[in-house]
Amino acid sequence: MLSNYLYLVLGSISVALIAWRIFTVLTKYIRTVACLNNDRQTYFATASAKVSWFKKNIQYSPIFSKRHNREFQLSSAVNVGTLPTRLQLLFLAGYFATNIAFCVITIDFSQPFAVVSSLVRNRTGILATVNMIPLFLMAGRNNPLITLLGISFDTFNLLHRWMGRIVALEALAHTLAFLSNSAATKGWGAAFKTTFSVPFLLYGFVSTCAFVALIIQAASIFRHAAYETFKLLHIALAIVAVVGLYYHLDMKELPQVKYLWAVIALWAGDRLARVLRIGYRNVGAGGTRTLVEALPGGATRVTVNMTRPWNFKPGQHAYLYMPAISYWQSHPFSVAWSEEAEHPDADRMSSMARGGHDSVLSRKKSTVSFIIRGRTGMTNTLYNKAAACVDQKMVTTCFVEGPYGGMHGLHSYGTVMLFAGGVGITQAVPHVRELVAAYHNGTAATRKIVLVWTIQSPEHLEWIRPWMTEILAMEKRREVLRIMLFVSRPRSTKEIHSPSATVQMFPGRPNIDTLIGIEMENQIGTLGVSVCGPGALSDEVRRAVRNRQYQGSADYVEDAFSW
Repeated sequence: MLSNYLYLVLGSISVALIAWRIFTVLTKYIRTVACLNNDRQTYFATASAKVSWFKKNIQYSPIFSKRHNREFQLSSAVNVGTLPTRLQLLFLAGYFATNIAFCVITIDFSQPFAVVSSLVRNRTGILATVNMIPLFLMAGRNNPLITLLGISFDTFNLLHRWMGRIVALEALAHTLAFLSNSAATKGWGAAFKTTFSVPFLLYGFVSTCAFVALIIQAASIFRHAAYETFKLLHIALAIVAVVGLYYHLDMKELPQVKYLWAVIALWAGDRLARVLRIGYRNVGAGGTRTLVEALPGGATRVTVNMTRPWNFKPGQHAYLYMPAISYWQSHPFSVAWSEEAEHPDADRMSSMARGGHDSVLSRKKSTVSFIIRGRTGMTNTLYNKAAACVDQKMVTTCFVEGPYGGMHGLHSYGTVMLFAGGVGITQAVPHVRELVAAYHNGTAATRKIVLVWTIQSPEHLEWIRPWMTEILAMEKRREVLRIMLFVSRPRSTKEIHSPSATVQMFPGRPNIDTLIGIEMENQIGTLGVSVCGPGALSDEVRRAVRNRQYQGSADYVEDAFSW
């Protein structure tokens, strides 16, 4: 019955999240349709007091003042992680409390120790096994709940880490309950001797040790210091934990083994989906061809000619496998640009587009590009190899797994502000191109787009120069797009010059609260604020949006990938 109760809790949460997802999707759709021919959008610019309170104090709120995405950094390669938001904390605390309640509820602790310990042992063992289903589901890149609930992989990754801690604690409590009961009558030495001599107990003990090792090994301080090693060891320990638990349950023919089959199916299904994605996107038609260019500021531009095109959406990311650089390892990167190949039905779709103009979305993409900043490990090796080549360019083999993400469309917002820090511009550029094209075609509510990009040096403009040149040449771009470039470490003031009234350059860092306040004074429709960059930048933008919730309708979207 414990497993049924736990699934009832998870089911209730899922129903609530699905209802919320349907509500938000319908709201954005209605807002988009209502504002297609409405340049003022006054109704959608007005803030609701109750909604503003919820956004400020629950939905967008960090636990304390403003820190959420900024890491607690110990060195350039080592940190001790980030803090969840207040909403995430409420969910985690509630779920943890529910598990504790299921472990102890209705147990009469006045009974003999042997009876109490056996009840605790059984309950913690069942809960640890049942919780492995959402644990493995949340770890998958192809998690269907990401699309169904509109929750990012980054959030599920955070929940996966905390769910893993719950499973490990329950497995540890399960083992200690057995050992303490055995030790109460025979002593600890005899208890451990029994554990190591009885096969099904030994398998369970090994599984528990693997779970505990997983939690220690997956701590941020170890995970970030050597990610490639962490990943391989994490997979190996997970296999040991699952295999040990399987034999522990199967030898006694316990009914909980059926839950473990679900766990194995989830893991195998996700791995199979990854292999199929890689094969479909990269095999055939001569395979993928990849150009790697070393750029100023220690960055590389990776351009992959895909075997098969995909329907690209802004905000998507993909995992890159480069055997010549990092063997079998894969790393996630935001798709910064996509070159367009004519769709077989391009003529038909072109005639359907408003005003006879071909929409960016009516084509399929055959080439995708990424900007990768050299840090440590694979990214640093990639830059150094490209920089050592003639013309700082090289051709290599790269397999692309994706696309993933791209759930947060910005078409329904009358005013859009995109904040980017450094290589975070890769998330903003596709949104800018799509929104400018949609404004031209009359297929979006957007009437104002403001891009705020903070870079350390003007030479970093080379990262996106060919793409930005194309955007600046788009029709009606001047009517809707304004770009503000902030150079945080200029060598001299001579480097700072504004090319035009719509493309301006400033020294120093932006005053985010002031910039958002200026746009809200003349706000058109609902304001959508998106940010991608260092944790400190994300936290500043989050705080500014929260502080101005009552001044107008404003939504906050954070593009982050914690690992």
